[in-house]
Amino acid sequence: MIQYKKGPAALHFRILIIFVLFLFLSSFPLQSQRVRTVERGDMSVYFMGEKVGYEEYVWEENGQGYLLSVKGRMTKPVAIEVESMRIELDKSFIPRRYFFRGSMGGVQQEVSSVLSEGTVVNTILVNGQKQRLQSNIKRDAFLLPNPLFSPYLVVAKKYGCTMGEKKNLSAYIIPQLETPFTLEPSEEDPCLLLMQINGIQIELETNEYGQLIILQIPAQNLRVTNSIFLSN
Repeated sequence: MIQYKKGPAALHFRILIIFVLFLFLSSFPLQSQRVRTVERGDMSVYFMGEKVGYEEYVWEENGQGYLLSVKGRMTKPVAIEVESMRIELDKSFIPRRYFFRGSMGGVQQEVSSVLSEGTVVNTILVNGQKQRLQSNIKRDAFLLPNPLFSPYLVVAKKYGCTMGEKKNLSAYIIPQLETPFTLEPSEEDPCLLLMQINGIQIELETNEYGQLIILQIPAQNLRVTNSIFLSN
């Protein structure tokens, strides 16, 4: 049997094989970071103790940021049909895009918004009439379209049980106006966030995973409970 001497060429070949193997193995953590995580939930809306609607949502996280997708309906205190609503955010929870299609008070409408560095361009379609509006808001303002409740998930995701101290923040009641609000944890429970906006208190009960469990607006007799049936 012929035996070959182990020279420099053989050594270089071994080094190359080890290097390729290292790259292959080290790719697994990077791949796991790109895996999409999804949370699905069903919000039940109660007005004066009566169930008056629901919102089904999907919260997706990937390497680029987050996407909240919602559909649902409510009969009281405002009649609303949500065929589709989406909020796209970056990894810092700063909104980039918004979309709504549905009806409010029986009026069909569609809103499409693009946000960049505090500038918002809204395209609004109501009863076949299109309007384009541009506004300047705070770059990190939360998008809180009225009267939807799923967008408050973003507040819970960002702060959850780890808020610590009171903060002065901003909400854009898209596509209408921007308004300031304060947010602070309850003295009794750090996972209960108290929001004061336009003289109204909104209570957000969260958990250690940043999930919104219960939303209440006592002054308006509104209570929203969230059943999370898929989270990974």
